[in-house]
Amino acid sequence: MIRYRSRNRRPAPSKKSEEQAVSPKSGSSVISGHIQELLDRIRTESGDSPDIVTRRLKLGGQPEENCAIVYLNGLSDPEMVNHFVMDSLLRLTPDLCKGEGPDAFLDNIMKDGLSMGESKIMTEWNDMMLAILSGDTVILLEGAEKAIVAGTQGGEWRSVTEPTSQLVVRGPKDSFVESIATNISLIRRRMKSPDLWLETMKIGTVTHTHVALMYVKGKADPGIVKEIKERLNGIEIEGILESAYIEEFIQDKTVTPFPTIYNTERPDDAASKLLEGRIIVLVDGTPFVLVLPTLFVHFFQSPEDYAQRFDIAIVMRIVRYLSFIILILGPSVYIALTTFHYEMVPTLLLISLVAQREGVPFPAFVEAMLMEIVFEILREAGVRMPRAIGQTVSVVGALILGQAVVEAGLITPAMVIVVALTGIASFAIPAYNLSIAGRLIRFAFMILAGMFGFYGLTLGLIILVAHMNSLRSFGVPYLSPISPFRLRNQKDAVIRMPFKSLQAEALSATHSGSSRQKGASGAVASQEAGNTSGLHNRNAERDNSSAGDRNTAVPAAEANRK
Repeated sequence: MIRYRSRNRRPAPSKKSEEQAVSPKSGSSVISGHIQELLDRIRTESGDSPDIVTRRLKLGGQPEENCAIVYLNGLSDPEMVNHFVMDSLLRLTPDLCKGEGPDAFLDNIMKDGLSMGESKIMTEWNDMMLAILSGDTVILLEGAEKAIVAGTQGGEWRSVTEPTSQLVVRGPKDSFVESIATNISLIRRRMKSPDLWLETMKIGTVTHTHVALMYVKGKADPGIVKEIKERLNGIEIEGILESAYIEEFIQDKTVTPFPTIYNTERPDDAASKLLEGRIIVLVDGTPFVLVLPTLFVHFFQSPEDYAQRFDIAIVMRIVRYLSFIILILGPSVYIALTTFHYEMVPTLLLISLVAQREGVPFPAFVEAMLMEIVFEILREAGVRMPRAIGQTVSVVGALILGQAVVEAGLITPAMVIVVALTGIASFAIPAYNLSIAGRLIRFAFMILAGMFGFYGLTLGLIILVAHMNSLRSFGVPYLSPISPFRLRNQKDAVIRMPFKSLQAEALSATHSGSSRQKGASGAVASQEAGNTSGLHNRNAERDNSSAGDRNTAVPAAEANRK
């Protein structure tokens, strides 16, 4: 269970911390002492863990063991440890051992004796322990007050495979994995630009999870970048095991069914969002990256829209929007028509519906609620069941159970059709989290339709639209560019116009030299209009950021200091 740490309450000192307070040497934050004392301290602080491997060595023809290497078995690459660390140390010549002291000897090893591309010197004890637990190899020297950390992180990781939640017919087939280094390389492989900036940090007092921030300098708004870093640095939690933990901490509003942060497992989708001027957050240990800020229209866009002809993409997007409307209003409209508004149903259809309801003991509202609950149970069972029998559960629930309740006279055939159509519509939405939000909203509309009919549905729609208009994603209106409406930005919002039209608009916007005023929250209006694919509309983003905004970008030295 994850325990959240209070900002105002300090944890009680443990027995271990009391012992360290008594012994300044054992509780020191610097690396000092003899090798055996350092190794004993490592074993003590790690609970004498058997997967921490230590090896004593004699360097430079010395008569006694004057060096030790420490690494974590399972997280370190054994071939790198053997060939690039131990082999390099054992081949040291006596000339390198000459120096004014152990620290000079350690510097000589770092400069001339270690064949490692990624290595650095550390003086803090906590940083050294964190490096060991991350899979790096630490080199300790007798009498030296610092240590060499060699980058030997390895271990077993899942290979790059096809996405599981965002499938496309035409387009790239690779997806993010649980390794943050691999995910960064997948993005850099698509964007070979020095303007792609990367900032890293560690979040979690226990897990020390690596979190990375990526954005394109000159396209991303510096105010939003600063706000994101402040929110990330303000997170106080013991462990981050998935990007959803961070999503819940940094979003503007928590009490809403709508997702205000977009997540994706496709590198091409993340790269296109970077070219739009957005910021992505990568978390070690999860294949889903976060895209900030987020608009409502993002959840209806698919990377395949830009791999197909524009007319096909327009049809597919219209189908997705219609599917969302059917998802939230399908059962409620049926309940309102069959309960309160018979006059709106054609006569022949009304006669058929009334004939079906003869002998059914439940009203339309109870009938719909029962079927929707059963459908949600079947959906959840199909997701949690093993793959070998998951398909069987779906077939049994859809065919046998549906036919049985109709023959038993508990449910009308029309209600089965409505519930089935609603369920199919939920799968047509590209974003799974928006589909879940639609399923929750659907039950609220069903209650309003059962109580007040179309009057309740009208009231519910007004409240829903007002709520969506109140949402912000890092200061950017959630419904933009639909609300506030911007005509020039509708070419890739609900529909997708041809690439020539998008490029012509970007070219004319660039030559116009106009800039939009930045809001009080630090979010520019260009982010409201950034719903286009960055791969095809990257020039338009230059118009959406003024020259003054670019000059306020965070310098490279400051951005990389962490």
